[in-house]
Amino acid sequence: MTRHICLHGAESTGKSTLAQRLAARLGAVVVPEYGRLYAEANGTAFEEADLLAIVDGHVAATRAAQAERPEWLISDTDPLMTQAWAIMLLGRRLPAIDAWQDTADYYLVPATDLSWREDGTRLFGSLADRRRFMEVAIGELDRRALPWAWVEGHGDARLESALAALTVGGMV
Repeated sequence: MTRHICLHGAESTGKSTLAQRLAARLGAVVVPEYGRLYAEANGTAFEEADLLAIVDGHVAATRAAQAERPEWLISDTDPLMTQAWAIMLLGRRLPAIDAWQDTADYYLVPATDLSWREDGTRLFGSLADRRRFMEVAIGELDRRALPWAWVEGHGDARLESALAALTVGGMV
């Protein structure tokens, strides 16, 4: 049975780096952040149709990875994060995302203790925006009563924090 972990939270918190580091440690398959790939190809002027296309792309990539039947699957975000983007960008929830049910077994939420870095796809760099984005993102997890844990620290400490959270959460 595959254990599915998802990295979730505000921009520029090291989710992509942590996904790769966890995968290396656990021998996991990684589902990359589809929203980043989409933004790099199409820009960041997201409308509802763009956000739904991101959900479709992420769901397809996740299904393909799950078909490999890995012991561990690490998702670098999922449709719940896209819902957070909808709230931040459009000021509303998207019913199609609310209907999505294939959530991960456990969510890791890297804290905003890393410096924000502009990379051409990020939009919410101010301290106030980062806090609000994190509140919205965590709200999506809490709304569904999904299990999650904070991840903190820099470098190896961040990886160890994630591994400790997975242990405490009964995943390891």
